[in-house]
Amino acid sequence: MTKEETHALLKKICKNTLMETLDIEVSEVGDDYLIAKMPVTPKVHQPDGVLHGGATVALAETVGSMASFVFLNTDDYYVRGIEISANHIKSISEGFVYAKATYLHKGRTTQLWSIRITDEAENLISVVKLTTITLPKKKDNA
Repeated sequence: MTKEETHALLKKICKNTLMETLDIEVSEVGDDYLIAKMPVTPKVHQPDGVLHGGATVALAETVGSMASFVFLNTDDYYVRGIEISANHIKSISEGFVYAKATYLHKGRTTQLWSIRITDEAENLISVVKLTTITLPKKKDNA
């Protein structure tokens, strides 16, 4: 697929999902990475007015899972997140955050992603590690 076709497909599959609720949009797809952005508004704040860590982790898992979806054979396999860990470095209360997923390990069964969350000035907000797994789709015996 072209990058434009990939963007269109990812936008289509995000309809009526958490990604749409959080306004997560893919902004760039490279040969071995994927970047998405999310607006930081009161909708994703914790009570004291800064970005909620759970929203940050949802963005990170979205980007890593989307990257697995784009870079693996999803005609025959499902992609699922199986473990995630996050370190929140800096808070942010407005603007956008950007999540860039890059491979640490691209195995046939499991994949390990490094996901860096930054603000518009490229300040590091969070560092996330995500493990995904590919599970075979069941074939219909027709």
